[in-house]
Amino acid sequence: MFLISTRNFPPELGGMQNLMEGLSNALLNHGPVKVFAEAHNKSEEYDQISNLNIERVSGLKIFRKYRKANLVKEFLSLNEIRACFFDHWKSIENIEKNILEKTKSFCLIHSKEINHPVGSSLNKRVLDALAKADFVIANSKFTKEFAMKLGVKNVTVINPGCNYPITINEEAKEFAKKIYENSSPKLITISRLDARKSHQNVMMTVKNLLPKFPSLKYVSVGDGDERKNLLKLRKELGLESNVELIFKSTEQEKVALLEQSDVFVMPSVIYKKSVEGFGITYIEAASYGKPSIGGIYGGEGDAIKSGQTGYLCNGNDLNAIYDTLLKTLVNDQHLELGANALEFSKDFSWEKIVKKYISLI
Repeated sequence: MFLISTRNFPPELGGMQNLMEGLSNALLNHGPVKVFAEAHNKSEEYDQISNLNIERVSGLKIFRKYRKANLVKEFLSLNEIRACFFDHWKSIENIEKNILEKTKSFCLIHSKEINHPVGSSLNKRVLDALAKADFVIANSKFTKEFAMKLGVKNVTVINPGCNYPITINEEAKEFAKKIYENSSPKLITISRLDARKSHQNVMMTVKNLLPKFPSLKYVSVGDGDERKNLLKLRKELGLESNVELIFKSTEQEKVALLEQSDVFVMPSVIYKKSVEGFGITYIEAASYGKPSIGGIYGGEGDAIKSGQTGYLCNGNDLNAIYDTLLKTLVNDQHLELGANALEFSKDFSWEKIVKKYISLI
């Protein structure tokens, strides 16, 4: 049996939630899985249709990690556990090392959550927590190098797996068709509206590309703190007919928009302490045969083979974004890049990724 203890799990939306769901389901092919996760709206509905054995922890958030830790410890003491997996250093922090000695333990790291000054109290907490795990799993080579500079030891890189492609229903296909209408080329970003995702710079680049591509359409799917700024910028640039901001969508609508696009664009930058640790959305785009434009500052190099499956560029530099998009779109180069991306995405199937974990047990 495998045990998962996670702060992030569906039906809550997000990349981390998808990661932990994908890992949990992939482990099911190798044995029973017990998941301890936090309660959210519609948790009961999700759990009823899931193949996983999920136990939810509710109550005040400040106390949840202690309650969940106690449940994990009790379960470990009563059951034979082949391996346990923690999504975050805070998920393993309150589990005593001697309790973990009867099994193999994995703790995942992603970049932002471990970014605390060396020698600070938070840095010490991170190091003490991660030292309890047999394996610290970084989502990219960048995150591994970053973690080691902060003092984390014995780091192994295992990239996240991809849950896509999935079958798209006709209703969603019609929805995407109406959004794009007769536009060409079609650009898309799927992410939270965070400053580090460079939505504003992409939008300004779209304005600059219109003389060459007057029918260009840029679709952004997601919501977040940048919503008001993006709405204001779109109006100031007069891009109401060329930029579609979709703040809420179903999973089917999202993937339909992705499937009908030409290029995925998300040249992320460093914003405050936040940086792209990997970027699973680049692989999701690749699984539909779409090339990606990513940033140069984080772990995107593991998700995009620059010049083969897309390009990396400086998301702070409008000229760099413009030049990169231009060379991707001219002479239909995006089609060749997309074909390469589709083949590359097969390396990120959960079937292949989970075997990397199993090999360490």
